[in-house]
Amino acid sequence: MRMTADSMNLNYCSMVRISSLLICLSLVSCQGSKRAENRFSPRNPLDVEFGDPYVLLASDGTYYMYGTGGGATDGFSAYSSENLLDWKYEGQAYRGNTPDSWTLKNFWAPEVYEINGKFYMFFSADWKYNPNNELENFRIGVAVAESPIGPFKDLSDRPLFDPGYPIIDANLWIEEERAYLYYSRCCYKHPVESDVARWARDQDLFDEIEESWVYGIEISPAFDTVIGEPVLLLRPPEKGKDSQFGWESRSVTSGEVNRRWTEGSFMIKHDGTYFMMYSANFFGGEHYAVGYATAEHPLGPFKKADNNPVLEKNTDMGGVVSGTGHNSITRSKDGKEMYCVYHGRTTRTGQERVVFIDRMDIDKNGLLEVDGPTVGDTVGSKQ
Repeated sequence: MRMTADSMNLNYCSMVRISSLLICLSLVSCQGSKRAENRFSPRNPLDVEFGDPYVLLASDGTYYMYGTGGGATDGFSAYSSENLLDWKYEGQAYRGNTPDSWTLKNFWAPEVYEINGKFYMFFSADWKYNPNNELENFRIGVAVAESPIGPFKDLSDRPLFDPGYPIIDANLWIEEERAYLYYSRCCYKHPVESDVARWARDQDLFDEIEESWVYGIEISPAFDTVIGEPVLLLRPPEKGKDSQFGWESRSVTSGEVNRRWTEGSFMIKHDGTYFMMYSANFFGGEHYAVGYATAEHPLGPFKKADNNPVLEKNTDMGGVVSGTGHNSITRSKDGKEMYCVYHGRTTRTGQERVVFIDRMDIDKNGLLEVDGPTVGDTVGSKQ
């Protein structure tokens, strides 16, 4: 089913007013529940086995969480919570790999937005159309539902668009009657020359280094097509003298894998500046970590922050958490606190990705910081 702009009757002013995501992430008081709320104390990790977690604070005052895995078959599960600590499994919210769906397998990184009383899920999956039998054939699609727990149904029988290469990790930003989609071009068949690629060859470690890059593109109000051409926003550093080079190259320099990632982008706006958080290194390894970059326009140019990474493993300091990454952001119901939602691994959970929620803040100097990773019943102390 393909919906038109008229049939959806979208009003972008209403979007900003109604969508709890935009309300919360534009750093103003939430227009949903005004109930007083106790100060949140992390209780990490949560009892949710998810990758790529995303939390929506809906207009009904309830938090809803979606992610990769979590018991879903060919799709995505939903959880709900009143306090960000205790989560209830709500069942499978979206199911793909059906006769009328464009999707096949590898359902990853859903994000859900509440707009004009409906809920829109952006996600990535393998496209059934694969004439060249590509090993990675990921694209981004949109599904809609009347409820935050679904059932979500595809807006179309094909992906949102086809840039000619595999893409994942959709993130949406809406303002001033315009919508922007951010995504990551996959590493697949994307070798890039850099100082670390030359170093890897000199060390007889890898013949080439593939990279994933973050792009942004404007999309239509009906979420059924793109406008213009993709704009490259973030990529791994080319030169070893770049201050970001060391932490973004750890998966290569440790001999883990011949790829460097820039993925899991997530946009917020604070005091007129756009902050894009992103993840680097192998999502399945210990070095997965989060940084951010800033810009004066939704499509950049973006400058990476000097205090990157803002979230990374703590095992080198005696902690038990590694593989921290692919975050989203939500806020307290009174709008006073901002939280980073991400996945990680602990010495107890092993290779299973589990969800963490920690406080984060942007100070008066524009410095973004995440108070994590924390473990157990803590009040903001890193462990």
